[in-house]
Amino acid sequence: MMVVVVSNAPPRLRGRLAAWLLEVRAGVYVGDYSARTRERIWEQVVAHIEQGDAVMVWRAATDQGFDFATVGTNRRMPVDFDGLKLVSFAPKE
Repeated sequence: MMVVVVSNAPPRLRGRLAAWLLEVRAGVYVGDYSARTRERIWEQVVAHIEQGDAVMVWRAATDQGFDFATVGTNRRMPVDFDGLKLVSFAPKE
């Protein structure tokens, strides 16, 4: 299972995501694909996000049971804390 959440994404990217995944809410896409397909979808997100931002979460064999990746400017930044992936908030500008 994987979830992709986009903000301020261009319509072209949203259309690409809708072709592969189910859009359950505005900007929230879910699906169940292999690791290879998941990586290809993420490559498309990274290549076409422009001024927006995105996060992808997927099931993984980690202590948390999931992993995630982010792209774009966002106050929430992933931080590795002794093998656990946590989220740190950047201060407001």
